[in-house]
Amino acid sequence: MDDQEHDIIEDIGILIEEERNLRDRSSQETGLAPDERSRLREVEIRLDQCWDLLRQRRALIEAGEDPSTARIRSADEVEGYQS
Repeated sequence: MDDQEHDIIEDIGILIEEERNLRDRSSQETGLAPDERSRLREVEIRLDQCWDLLRQRRALIEAGEDPSTARIRSADEVEGYQS
């Protein structure tokens, strides 16, 4: 695992923790404020982008190519995978 992959995995961990905290708060009686709902959506999208980037890098490594050529894809593109 190189430094960039380590950083991506670290970012994923931080985002997962934030997502959990927001989801926990959303289940409370008061729910989430509008800005917190917006942040939750941002975190979900960023997580999808990070996972996609990690998969790209691993696929490039497996194909014998340079993983540093992987790029973060747009939210629209990454979110479109779920359809």
